Amino acid sequence: MENKQEANKQQRYREKLYTIIFEADTPAGKTFDVILLWLILISILVVSLESVATLRTQFGTKFRFIEWLLTAIFSLEYILRIYSSPNRWKYIFSFYGAIDLLSITPTYLSLFFAETHYLLTLRSIRLLRTFRVLKLSRFVKESHLLLQALQASIHKITVFFGFMLSLVVVLGSVMYLLEGEKNGFTNIPMSIYWAIVTVTTVGYGDISPKTVAGQMVASITMLLGYSIIAIPTGIVSSEFSKLTGPTSRTCERCYLDKHDKDANYCKRCGEKLPIDTD
Repeated sequence: MENKQEANKQQRYREKLYTIIFEADTPAGKTFDVILLWLILISILVVSLESVATLRTQFGTKFRFIEWLLTAIFSLEYILRIYSSPNRWKYIFSFYGAIDLLSITPTYLSLFFAETHYLLTLRSIRLLRTFRVLKLSRFVKESHLLLQALQASIHKITVFFGFMLSLVVVLGSVMYLLEGEKNGFTNIPMSIYWAIVTVTTVGYGDISPKTVAGQMVASITMLLGYSIIAIPTGIVSSEFSKLTGPTSRTCERCYLDKHDKDANYCKRCGEKLPIDTD
């Protein structure tokens, strides 16, 4: 009997702990998440400041102390999340579970590999929890639609990527023949690097053609870059439009338009929508 009461007491404690750690609808849960977000921001700031040589020389010991203190707090939080989770393995292998683990790993790795603690900036991904804390979860649906659009576009983008790969190889080879080693195009891989930088309109300028023929090819490459760079955006936008599928129906009461295709009533005022003739 006592064991059963103890088990029930422990279960209630786990449920309460779960509500605080995983839910943001209660005052305690929201307070926990806000404190957590501030600790993440402080952690990222400390790591960033430590990368500055002058600050590292002057405050290096203090920075490391703060990093270890925050890592200890995040490690305890990770353990409590596992302990209070109803499905522990599901949490461990979930997106947030993996990020929570990765956010504490670099500090421990720094004991064996120098400077790996700078990877603590991975904690910035944990700021995604602001969607839950700030009641922005309604935007998650849009992010899922975007992900679906990217998945639907993967075959077209793969074909486009293959075409671009072939194009930069050809352009790089041509520039290697036209310019040669004397003008900085020391080999075909280096020339392909130039082609990639030029087609993507990045233009570092570390390598540039010197001959008239090379400059003509470079000009054509730049124009191709401006023409081609919008293609992936168009592919994804087209798939996104298919997923959202709005219509031009307009509510006769509040004049709200672009309702979903399967909508029968206005999502703003509830008025029955006219029949879609599209």
